[in-house]
Amino acid sequence: MKRKALLLTVIVTVILFTLTGCVPGDGTRTVLKPAGFFWGILHGWLAPFSLIIGIFNKNIRVYEVMNNGWWYDFGFYIAVISGFGGLSLTRKKKKDK
Repeated sequence: MKRKALLLTVIVTVILFTLTGCVPGDGTRTVLKPAGFFWGILHGWLAPFSLIIGIFNKNIRVYEVMNNGWWYDFGFYIAVISGFGGLSLTRKKKKDK
């Protein structure tokens, strides 16, 4: 059982470090190569991590300013709502006695 927990911890840590390489404001998006719909989805999922990283690095933002407009916004908001809205599905509701 301990090996399973250790393996799961290692896998989650590697995935988190890999995904944080895609945070908004890292300099990969330019006016000629703006972030699109799918980048909006990814940035929406990474918004909590971007917020924490942004405290320590002034270049990292929650939202990519070099984007293609409405489609990026749409993807970003879909991901934010699905990610944070999904938390309410996992909460246990109190049963009335």
